[in-house]
Parts: sequence; structure tokens; C-alpha cells
Amino acid sequence: MDSFDYVIVGAGSAGSVLASRLSEDPNVSVCVLEAGPRDWHPFIHIPAGFMYTLVDPKVNWLYKSEPSEWTGGRAISAPRGKTLGGSSSINGHIYNRGQRLDFDGWAQRGNRGWGYADVLPYFRRSERRMGESDAAFRGSDGNLPITDLEWRDPLCEAFIEGAVEMGIPRNRDYNGTTQAGVSYVQRIVNNGRRVSAARGFLHPAMKRRNLTVRTNAHATSIVLDGKRAVGVRYLKGGRGGSPVEVRANKEVILSGGTVNSPQLLQLSGIGPAPLLRSLGIDVKHELAGVGENLRDHYAPRFVARVKNAISINERSKGLRLVGEVLKYAATRRGILSLNPTLIYVFWKSDERVDNYDLQLTFTPASYKEGVQSTLDDFPGMTIASWQQRPDSIGHVRARSADPFEHPIIQPNYLGAESDRQVLLAGMKLARRLLGSRALSKYYDREEFPGSQAQSDEDLMAAAKERGTTTFHLMGTCRMAPDSDPTAVVDDQLRVRGLDGLRVVDASIMPTMPSANLNASVLMIAEKAADMIRGRPALDAVLLKD
Repeated sequence: MDSFDYVIVGAGSAGSVLASRLSEDPNVSVCVLEAGPRDWHPFIHIPAGFMYTLVDPKVNWLYKSEPSEWTGGRAISAPRGKTLGGSSSINGHIYNRGQRLDFDGWAQRGNRGWGYADVLPYFRRSERRMGESDAAFRGSDGNLPITDLEWRDPLCEAFIEGAVEMGIPRNRDYNGTTQAGVSYVQRIVNNGRRVSAARGFLHPAMKRRNLTVRTNAHATSIVLDGKRAVGVRYLKGGRGGSPVEVRANKEVILSGGTVNSPQLLQLSGIGPAPLLRSLGIDVKHELAGVGENLRDHYAPRFVARVKNAISINERSKGLRLVGEVLKYAATRRGILSLNPTLIYVFWKSDERVDNYDLQLTFTPASYKEGVQSTLDDFPGMTIASWQQRPDSIGHVRARSADPFEHPIIQPNYLGAESDRQVLLAGMKLARRLLGSRALSKYYDREEFPGSQAQSDEDLMAAAKERGTTTFHLMGTCRMAPDSDPTAVVDDQLRVRGLDGLRVVDASIMPTMPSANLNASVLMIAEKAADMIRGRPALDAVLLKD
């Protein structure tokens, strides 16, 4: 039985950062367990390869959420990365932190040290901003290059011009002073190649003798000695593989993500007692909030046919695709260097709203029935919209005591009336943006939901028919004070009532940031690494109101 000071379960964004930071101390030993393979797959590293990794079982858990009323009874795919780098190896590459008020809200709920001024230094520590920025907000010497999208085409330029015509200002840096406005996206791509958390943090650290990374190691349970976590059991090679136990002298750290971390806790007898008993799992530590508080962004998409321009749909077929492949091989440019979203809009659902509660995305491409792994056969462009901070709450629950059976994932999309009202406002804004004067030269007609869909009921029917996840699941191991019955971890990310066990990933988020989640997960892991090492927190940043 091997033993290490720290055993990290999961080599995704959080696990990669933790492995790098903890192993900086040559006097400790670190072991990382990853259920998937090494990140050798070529489509991981080509930005447009996301279309393939989204559906590839070799590097993707291929989870599905449960059907619900507001998805029209559909089960929706919930991709999660299963390789070194985790979801940062298969996601849309976007770097988006969210708004100041998101993190101030975390602190106001009693989570000490998690206000925006406290977490900003950790955002800056991991990033190497390459482009226009304000040093008060942006880092310049971190592990991950944050670059501006260089792609320019008539459709994107016209879309931005149309947004400006409607009173939405250009924003040079939505990760800076303010998020509001329209802009090209920032992404974790450099020289036309994805830079996952594994490439930025884990691989350089793997040169250290005190770091061990084990792939194809599917964790099956946390080993407890009374109320202390002392190790992890896993199967080498997956189902049917050899059982192995690895001990942790100091801590076990779960970084499996919003789905896998609560499932592993539940399989280990840590969670809601009624659920565990119903599955025949011995209750070793009752914790009612494990797996609860799940939230995700739900986005319907408008698709329009394009005229007088070439969209990505046509560039990805026939001889044009051959030319794009050659262009990428020679210059690392062209459509293979692109991510699924090219332009962001952050705006309000209502002028009376004090904060920006809508996020919209635009790309000069469209997908068959909204599924982002297959492009349409006609020239198309797409705009999606969603509520930034959804109120609908769901859960993740183990389906059985079998660690290889996918858990129940129920986000309860649009279950809250407030979500439906904000979403309607977002859909109406999306339609107005597609109908702007600047874009009219290229706008042929609305393909979905179609011009006949005019009423609120029609729009909500379209949201039911084709709305889908934006892959931002969070909250199932919620950070909260002791007084909160749904708390799973404290503000040091220690599991309540247990010693030697922390959770460090998107599952600890108390509420949804106004953003894609990868940037915040990197920040959480940077901050947690200092906590685990017993280092003082980085100095809070003094900001003007």
C-alpha cells in the first residue's frame, strides 16, 4: 500500500493546479488519481476539436441530465472531461471570470475570505494576459496564456456594430473593470493550440520527483478511520481492474467536479442518510447537502440563415475544409483555431435591474437541432442567451452503489419562475440583435424558432424544444457557514465534521458566477493550495467603488 502526504482525486482544472502548487514543496509527496487516460488525443489540442471531444467516450464521461418539464421531457447531454486536464481539455476554451458582485455575494453569505478583493489576486496568479489589460485586474506571468480571439469576418463585425447601434457598448476587457458590453471572447489558446490546465500546470509539475500521476485509476471510495479520511480506493484500469488502496498522510482532496465529487462522497457513506440507506450504503457520516444545490446555465439558441457571406458551416466542408486544414497546419489559423463562441454580450433583462443578468453568445455557424457536434448544411449563424445567475436548483445523486453507474443529474432547468422571465427577455434581445440594421445585409431569415414564434408561449416552447446546457454545472458540495443545513464544506473547503478531507472544484461554489466556470475553478484551486500549505492568503486588492 503506497502512501503520500496528499492524494488528489481528479486531474481536471482544480486537480492540475493543486498538484502543481502542492508539489512546489519538495518536502511533501503528492499523488493524483485520474479515471481517464493521458491527454494524448489530438483533438484535445486543436481548438475546433471540441466538436469531437464532446461526444468521445475515451475522454468524456458522456453524462446526461434527467428529463424535466421545461426541457420538454428531453434528457440533455452533460459532457464532463475524463482525461488529464478534465473539462479544460474538452471545453470551449473561454476565459470569463464573472462580476465583482458574484464573489462579494459569497462573502456576504458568511464565507470569509471569498469576496472579490480576496479572490482577485488568485485570478491574477494563474493568468498570463496577452493583450490589452489593466494590471490592477489582470495577471501577466501566470501559467495560462489568456489571449484575444484574432478571427475577424463580416458577420462578426456586423453583429458587434449592430449591438453598438442598440446602445450596448464595446468592452475591451470584460474581465477588467466591468463585464457589461459586447466584445470578442478571451480564451485559453496560444498559437492556435488549446492550453488546458494539464498543459499549463500539471505537465510541467510532473517533472518533479515528489509528484505521482496515475491515469486510468477510477476512485471507488474514500477510506475513513473513524471521522478522518486516510486514503482512497480505486480500480486500476477501470471496471474489472485490480483494486488498489493509496494512503494520505495529511489530506485527501476531491477535485472530481460537480458530478463526480458528490457521487464519490455518497458511495463512501458520506451524504444524505435516506439516500444512502436506499442504495444499501452504510452511513458513515451524515451530511444532508452532499449532491444538493446543483445549478447550471440553460440556453435556447436562435438560428438564422446567412446570405452574402460565407459562414463556418460552408468552410467546414469539401475543398474549403481541405484548405482550412492546410492553413491550420501552416499558420495555426483558420476555423480549426476557433472555439464554439466568438462574441460575448453581457446585458440587462430590464433597465430596472441593478446588475447585468444576461449573457449572450454569437458565432457565424449553426448546429443541427442545436447539438454542438454537427454543423448545419446551410449557411448559418447562431445567438444563444441565458440567465447569468439561475435560481432553479437541482441535485446529483448516486443511482446505485456501483461506482461505474452514472449518477442521477437533475438540474431542474427553468423550474424557477424568475429564470423563465429573465430567459424570455434574453430571447427577445437575441432576436433584436439578429435583426439589427448592421446585420441585415447578411440576415436571410430566421431558421429556428422561426418568424411564426412571436408570443411568450411560442418562445418558451422553443426553449423547451431545443434549449440545452452551457456545461456550467456547479454547487453540489456547497461552501457555507455551519448555520446552513446544506453546507458541505466550510470556507477552508474542509468537509464538515471530518478531518483530512477537502473538496476543491466547482461543486463548492455557493452561487453561480456570472460566467463560464473554468476561470473560477482555477482561482478556487489557487486559493485552496495556499490554505492547504498553511500559507497566508495573498493580500486583498484595494478597489475603488
